[in-house]
Amino acid sequence: MNHVQITKSTRHSKIAGDFGEALVLYWLSKHGFECARVDHTGIDLIAHRPDTTEVMGISVKSRTRTKGTEGESVTIPAKDFEKIQAACAAFGCSPYLAVVVDAASAIKVLVTSLAHFLELCPRSKSASYWKMSKHCVTKYEHDPQVMAFRLSTQIRRWWE
Repeated sequence: MNHVQITKSTRHSKIAGDFGEALVLYWLSKHGFECARVDHTGIDLIAHRPDTTEVMGISVKSRTRTKGTEGESVTIPAKDFEKIQAACAAFGCSPYLAVVVDAASAIKVLVTSLAHFLELCPRSKSASYWKMSKHCVTKYEHDPQVMAFRLSTQIRRWWE
């Protein structure tokens, strides 16, 4: 089965956000990070890097892309940056951004510091755009300051 039409539920944005947070939390934990999900304006996760003393405050942005929209950018509203920085200041952690995009046959996850994200995706008055074209994703995956992983997905049988 190659293609199943995606029709998102009315709660899909919330469910996708929770899934993205859980996926990043799982991956960090699997790789030795002490981490927790937090319910705080600006950040979703707090993680202690096992190889340093750094504590990361991570804002997770999750998107589901339907067929034909897989390469669309992830928009990060400008107001989110102040919220991330304020939360990290309150908790004494370094601001990070994680982007989770479920597109076609792979779920792509990219994690980087907020400072590096803003170097890659300069902020306009209203937003920054994390470009998700094949070329840009390949560039991010080769950037030593961007942590990246992909989960391959394949539908074997599903309702149509």
